[in-house]
Amino acid sequence: MADYPAMAAIYEHARRIMRENGNPTQWGHEFPRESVVLDDIANGRTMLLVDRPEGEQAGMDCDDPSAETDSETDGETLPFGMLATGERILAQFALCPGIDPTYVSIEGSWLDDDPYVTIHRIAASGLGPHAARDCLEWALAHYGNVRADTHPNNKAMQHVLETGGFARCGLIQLIDRPKDTTRIAYHRHEW
Repeated sequence: MADYPAMAAIYEHARRIMRENGNPTQWGHEFPRESVVLDDIANGRTMLLVDRPEGEQAGMDCDDPSAETDSETDGETLPFGMLATGERILAQFALCPGIDPTYVSIEGSWLDDDPYVTIHRIAASGLGPHAARDCLEWALAHYGNVRADTHPNNKAMQHVLETGGFARCGLIQLIDRPKDTTRIAYHRHEW
């Protein structure tokens, strides 16, 4: 839970980047909601891709020029993406095991019906290259059968998924939103 302020700042950064790149509605101004992210943390679904910058020691400030700050620990404000451990969050996502209710109905077809994990709410901090790709590769190495989805306007994530070997399987409809519900479904299974 101590990592939440840094994560919230990264989600805000991701929303801004989406808006600036022609995708203003996928996450809007509020998604993912605080309650959802806190629930992910409490239930062990949150995954953080972190590093410790070379030459940095725990607690030292990161010298990133884009140092937006919002993360606090014991009254100390930390640079954007920095944790109190001295590590930087390069990316974060929710890793959800089991059947995803949104994926039960698809216009198209999944690669198989084997057990899978779903990646949701992936966001890169911009502090390191290829962070989203590295998250996908980690999930594949540890779970083998991975599904994800993204908004039709999220060209960056489509590129990451497709160059990462994920197959475009069709369209799904989100069941937790009243509008803008269509998402492109992706799947990769390491046989």
